[in-house]
Amino acid sequence: MNQLMKHQNVSNYSNLALVLALVAFADTQAWGASSNAGPPPVTILTSTAPLGNGYIFVAPTGDVNTYANGPEILDTQGNVVWFHAVPTMVNGRSQTVNDFRTQRYNGKQVLTWWQGTGAGGLSCGTDYIYDSSFNPLATVQAGNGFCADGHEFLITPSNTALITIFAEATADLTSIGGPANQTVINGMVQEIDIPTGNVLFQWNSADHVPYSLSHLPLPAKASQPWDWFHINAVHLDTDGNLLINSRHTWTTFKVDQHNGSIIWTLGGNASSFTLAAAPGQVLDQASEIFAWQHDPEALGNGLYSYFDNESDGGSPLLPYSRALVVQLNESTHVATLVASYNQPAGLVAASQGNAQATEEGNLFVGWGKLPYFSAFDPSGNLIFNAQFPAGVDSYRAYFMHFTPGK
Repeated sequence: MNQLMKHQNVSNYSNLALVLALVAFADTQAWGASSNAGPPPVTILTSTAPLGNGYIFVAPTGDVNTYANGPEILDTQGNVVWFHAVPTMVNGRSQTVNDFRTQRYNGKQVLTWWQGTGAGGLSCGTDYIYDSSFNPLATVQAGNGFCADGHEFLITPSNTALITIFAEATADLTSIGGPANQTVINGMVQEIDIPTGNVLFQWNSADHVPYSLSHLPLPAKASQPWDWFHINAVHLDTDGNLLINSRHTWTTFKVDQHNGSIIWTLGGNASSFTLAAAPGQVLDQASEIFAWQHDPEALGNGLYSYFDNESDGGSPLLPYSRALVVQLNESTHVATLVASYNQPAGLVAASQGNAQATEEGNLFVGWGKLPYFSAFDPSGNLIFNAQFPAGVDSYRAYFMHFTPGK
């Protein structure tokens, strides 16, 4: 990249895109992608207002015989400006990439993603940090004998890493009508010191959350792993405490960053809040604020954004997925749904998804299992909508500012 930068004029956006495209081509070939397996094309369906001076970050996954998998940067016209194809198979298992974005590490902009196998289940992989010139900088592994899951890789302001883990264990579930030796999958969070790999903090759902809160039915056999919690996010609240999201209990847990105790819960069968909806907003048919949800993000002033799947692949509670903004009043213990942004085609995303508040004031939404990503302006108008080919999806999608080499 540095040699290319010396010999190219990158003073304008189009030249920068060209330089990055050249790097992308070389990078793809270096990773051994077949000549007919590049990244999937993107079709822009709606574009009525500028998104801003940024790029779209996705990690498309699909049929590896047709398209390559890997982290990808797109411009707002859907053109590839950087793509990093990953090996299709490792030890006989297909490999995918999740949660590709730009973050800050030691005061500098970096590119980060998870890469591994088994995404969505008992996954195992490595978290990668590349510098802004697309060079490997560091990797992060889970500690204490566990393996990093692909749902979250978040670098904190303290330059540590928050990661998620799916951990298999055995539990006595006789109190909820299950067997005494049920195989379960617990959700875990670790905070990792990046240079040393030391575990600074560890949280296990089994130590804090009753199994009875799960909305996932028990399996037919005790030996079949019961993914009762399904952790899919760990984020920082504005006060530094943790927001841990559990898809299968329909709950976000606010967790003390020091001792792991639960401060409050939102959603599910043991919520700390009663629910309300602002005029024009709709709770789902079970009077929940969300169901099978992803990606709680603290926006400040008691506001939180969510991706609300409304389904896990079965009958949806609402006939569409949506992004939400929720207002929490911790004094009155009322959670109010204040805004919703419905899937433009009225479709349901059975898994994955995120909703990101951008610096421009828009809400950028990755529709998870659906092959779409979109943007809504502050008034709720759809200003951008794009589509991958059928069968291709991206766990999350982001719109972020990025300056190569900085």
